[in-house]
Amino acid sequence: MYGLRSEAQIARSLGRTPQSVKRMVHKVFAGEPRSGPWTAREVAELKRYLGAADLQVIARILRRSEQEVERRILMLQESVQPRNWTSSDVQRLKRLYGTRSSGDLSLILAQPVDEIERKAEELCLAKDKGYVRRSGTGAVRMPRWSAKEIEVLRKLYPDTPNLEIARRVGRSEKSVVSKAHDLGLKKSGDRLRRMGRENVAVRYGNGEDDEKAAE
Repeated sequence: MYGLRSEAQIARSLGRTPQSVKRMVHKVFAGEPRSGPWTAREVAELKRYLGAADLQVIARILRRSEQEVERRILMLQESVQPRNWTSSDVQRLKRLYGTRSSGDLSLILAQPVDEIERKAEELCLAKDKGYVRRSGTGAVRMPRWSAKEIEVLRKLYPDTPNLEIARRVGRSEKSVVSKAHDLGLKKSGDRLRRMGRENVAVRYGNGEDDEKAAE
C-alpha cells in the first residue's frame, strides 16, 4: 500500500498508529540507494507510482536517489509520441484515469496529453470526486439524472455495454455503473456471459474491441 495510500490510511487498514507505520517504512525501505542501469521492472514500478506518490516516496520505494528518478522521468517524457492503443493500454487508462493527471498518464502510457484526453472522452471516462477535490481542478458538476435518462438506463442496462449507455446519456461509464447500482439494476445472464468472453478475449489478445472490456 505504501506509495499508493497515505500513512494514515495504511495505519487504519493495519490497525496500527501512524507513528508505527512511519517507523516501519523507514525500516523496510532502509539501505543504500541503487545505482547503474535501470531494469524493466524498475521502470514499470516507477510508472506504477507516478502521480500517486511524491518524488521522495518514489525514490525511497525504488531505492534510487531523487536525482536518478528525475532523470528517468525525463527519459519517459522523451519517449512520448502518438502510437496505436493496445488492449493493455486501454485497460490501464480505464483503471488510472480517475486518479491521475493527464500529464502523469502521458508518461505512464507514452502517449501525448491530447491523445490521452481524446481517448478518455471516447471511453466516457471521468476524474474521481476525490481526485478533483485534492487537485482543486474544479470540474463541472454533472446535473442530476433526469427521469428520461433513468428510463433509458433501466431499459438498456441489462443487455447493453456500459460504454454505449454512457454515450447515449452523455455521462461517464462510472456514473452509469453507480446509478445502476443505486437503482438495483443487474446485467442479464446472457450479457454477463458475453462480458466474460469479451474480457478473456482482450486479456489474451484475440482482437475483440477494447471498448467492450472491463465494464
